[in-house]
Amino acid sequence: MAEKRRHLGEILFKAGLVEKQSLLNAIKTSKASNKRLGQVLIELKLIDEETLTKAIAKQFGLEYINLDKINIPPEVMKLVPEDLMKRHNVLPLSMNSGRLKLIIGDPLNLDAMDTLRFSLNAELDYCLANPSKIKSYLRDSVEETKTEEDDKLRHSIDATAAELAEASRELQVEALRAEAAGSSDDGPIVKLVNLIIDNAYHMRASDIHIEPMSDRVRVRYRVDGVCLEKDNIPKNMQPQLLARFKILSGMDIAERRLPQDGRIKRQIGDSDVDFRVSALPGNHGESVVLRILRRDSVNIGIQSLGFEQDDYERFLKIIKRPNGIFLVTGPTGSGKTTTLYAALQELNRPDKKIITAEDPVEYNFTGMNQCQVKEEIEFTFDKILRAMLRQAPNIILVGEIRDGVVADIAIQAALTGHLVFSTLHTNDAPSAITRLIDMGVKPFLVASSIQAIMAQRLVRVICKKCKVIDENPDPHYLRAVNITPEDVKNHPIYKGAGCSQCQNTGYKGRIAVFEMVELNSKIRELAFEKAPTTELRKACRASGMRTLSEDGRLKIFKGMTTPIEVAGVALAEDMVAE
Repeated sequence: MAEKRRHLGEILFKAGLVEKQSLLNAIKTSKASNKRLGQVLIELKLIDEETLTKAIAKQFGLEYINLDKINIPPEVMKLVPEDLMKRHNVLPLSMNSGRLKLIIGDPLNLDAMDTLRFSLNAELDYCLANPSKIKSYLRDSVEETKTEEDDKLRHSIDATAAELAEASRELQVEALRAEAAGSSDDGPIVKLVNLIIDNAYHMRASDIHIEPMSDRVRVRYRVDGVCLEKDNIPKNMQPQLLARFKILSGMDIAERRLPQDGRIKRQIGDSDVDFRVSALPGNHGESVVLRILRRDSVNIGIQSLGFEQDDYERFLKIIKRPNGIFLVTGPTGSGKTTTLYAALQELNRPDKKIITAEDPVEYNFTGMNQCQVKEEIEFTFDKILRAMLRQAPNIILVGEIRDGVVADIAIQAALTGHLVFSTLHTNDAPSAITRLIDMGVKPFLVASSIQAIMAQRLVRVICKKCKVIDENPDPHYLRAVNITPEDVKNHPIYKGAGCSQCQNTGYKGRIAVFEMVELNSKIRELAFEKAPTTELRKACRASGMRTLSEDGRLKIFKGMTTPIEVAGVALAEDMVAE
């Protein structure tokens, strides 16, 4: 007879990891909320994810694997297709006598195990590892295989630029003419442009900046929000280089006096990538900027945005309401669109009709009706909004509330039973209320229609490959984010030392910091009375709003980012009490 599986709580209690009363309270919470006991224990900060994983391994009689201490060979990683590993959060560990040993994160996900057994057509043995570490290992291992390719691309750019510099003026003129007519893919300018684009993609850049200077053409890549200068092209290559980018994006190569916009579609590896291109005349020639539109950057899911657990649960609850306005505020480039797309993808179901008004439509999503603003034919936000209300949508996304007319229509839509998402350019969440009133929206409409407001900023994440304890954190930045010397004793401050994986910046990737306020009766009353922002902010703090600085401080203590990053994006007034 098989031995009865021990209860998780019993294992943790007998190991002295959880006190009896705390465990009993957690079990009650687990039953009441219909959540797993392990999840509740983590939420209550009674154990961490690593401790839970070890206990579950013991409970199920599985071998525990510490992914920080092993390195899976590339040939073993190839035993399971990358999409299967990502979908089911698993890793191959070894293959012996036709049996594949898999590292899994959840032994209760029987559907995933059946799918894997069928897809891989092999007998499987299982061992257990921290689910978050499996995800991180997968991400890092996939990116690590691209490092060598990135280096080759960078060297190729330098070599190709040098090759072009040696060409005669006659050859350059012929090359420019050939580009305009559509030359072969083997041409030197074609090769150079392709290398610049491929290099940017593999570096995870969001933008490519081609900037003519007095003596050279500077090429910079924006990675994690910061411009990195990587390449310089000889000045005499400028005409051919700019002409190639303009041809690819459908611009007029003869027009050099006026700004132009275009788009490029290009296949890189297995991915179809879109580039939004802008050309702006300057003193030393036209500056060309390519915005890389990565579909995977907006498909990250709500949990990956950076929410703390309480804000995550509130966010899910708010976006599932039947009506009202949900506003996301922040400056350009703070990830507002990504957050809204994540919310829409959570709600995108066959029984819901979603219509968006965007300027421009950067990403296309199945199941959503997306409308592009076209100012030249007066197809504006307000006209799209009025028309879309006749389409009987459940959910509406307005790319940006730019004026009182759009704000009024959006509010009327919310009051007539629609759920409206939109963005606004304000520094923090409470000031969005006063901004709408300043636009001319009646205070009682603002008070009655808005469900919640969320401000956000992006901070860079410390590179996991070169993450070390910062023995001497800068006291100026510690004070800026309200971290005391006592805090530092209890929570070590981390930094990135710099390595090839992070371009020697110490950072790799970005995560958002948030402040989210859910309007209650007190805040609505203040909005109705046109109260100043300071009073609204006090009421929001009293209602439990965590400020940008406070949210950033939590991420510093978790070793996710640094004080200098949080201080760079959070407002000084966030640190004021109340």
